[in-house]
Amino acid sequence: MTFEYSKRVPHNDNDVVGEILEAAANPAVISFAGGLPAPELFPVEGMKKAADTVFDNEGQTALQYSNAVGETVLREEIVKLMTDRGVDTSVEHVGVTTGSEQSIDLLAKMFVNPGDTVIVEEPTYLCTLDVFRSYGANIVGVEMDENGMRMDKFEEALKAHPEAKLVYTIPTFQNPTGRTMSVDRRKKFVELANKYDLLVMEDDPYGAIRYEGEELPPLKKFDTQDRVVYMSTFSKILAPGMRLGWIVCNVDVLSNFVVMKQSADLHSDNLSQHIIATFLKQNDVYEHIKKISDLYRHRFELMLDYIKKEFPADAKHSHPEGGMFIWIELPGEVDTMELFKTCVEHNVAFVPGDAFYPNKPKMGTFRLNFSNVDDETIEVGMKRLGTALKEALEATK
Repeated sequence: MTFEYSKRVPHNDNDVVGEILEAAANPAVISFAGGLPAPELFPVEGMKKAADTVFDNEGQTALQYSNAVGETVLREEIVKLMTDRGVDTSVEHVGVTTGSEQSIDLLAKMFVNPGDTVIVEEPTYLCTLDVFRSYGANIVGVEMDENGMRMDKFEEALKAHPEAKLVYTIPTFQNPTGRTMSVDRRKKFVELANKYDLLVMEDDPYGAIRYEGEELPPLKKFDTQDRVVYMSTFSKILAPGMRLGWIVCNVDVLSNFVVMKQSADLHSDNLSQHIIATFLKQNDVYEHIKKISDLYRHRFELMLDYIKKEFPADAKHSHPEGGMFIWIELPGEVDTMELFKTCVEHNVAFVPGDAFYPNKPKMGTFRLNFSNVDDETIEVGMKRLGTALKEALEATK
């Protein structure tokens, strides 16, 4: 049979990310490629206690169908989290999602028609690029520096593309670079979004995991025209297997989002919603987040030490104040995919930077993850990586 796939399905056999994950899955390969939280910090006992409480007190309700917007008991807890993040909101503005991935997909489905222009940071989260491409978007990248998206370049892009419909950003501990947008730029960002009438998709999966510097308010804090759709997740602060996230947005947007969600999955996992809501009531989530931040700080600092000791002296790296990633930029014209193959031969892997660019990638760039590797693995893996990088750079001379 000939299968007539839609235009949303990539019509080629070039699955770069799949190839990377397959190579990294080899048990002999030390992988810095994933974006996984540290499983030893999953609150297993706390979740077990919360689950027991749910089954004892509301088991029949938790196992029944629910509503697409999410259980009120969890949305009330999310309002508290948002208040702590500096955003005043209410249950009527909060929707529960099946992770941030669903938030991104449904919002793109709601707002992007084939040919519509969307603006992103360059580089940016690779799965968001895949989603925008699947809906036929024209994707425009905006240059970044160590303080996040450059506002001069952002406005240049807006002037060049007055038809632009929305902008997607990860302003805090960005994926893949780990960079954070400064407060002044956050204010300017919202000002420009207002001026050019853009919808803003603010993705904040890592913002709670800070181990250096001062807390910064989300873009949503500066939203004076209700145009920012804030997205976050429990995957990085509790457990990704629960598959729960949330959005905070305009009530009209939320109403239409709920309609789209109903046709996608009817509702997010009801049992998980009740368990997480109960966990948040029974535990100090910020004490738990501090444990995550302390461990990630240690692993980040250790990886940074080995970058300084083992990498070529002219290699550049980001210096994140939180999150899970370090971004590397090598000098010269280095083919990153060939570099990846060389590193796999040395039994170490990363994510090549090519996958994070909407259009032409910057050569010699890649992302390292430190959250899901212990001290010994970091030491051995970074030594292997340093050797492979030096070999690859020598071969380009």
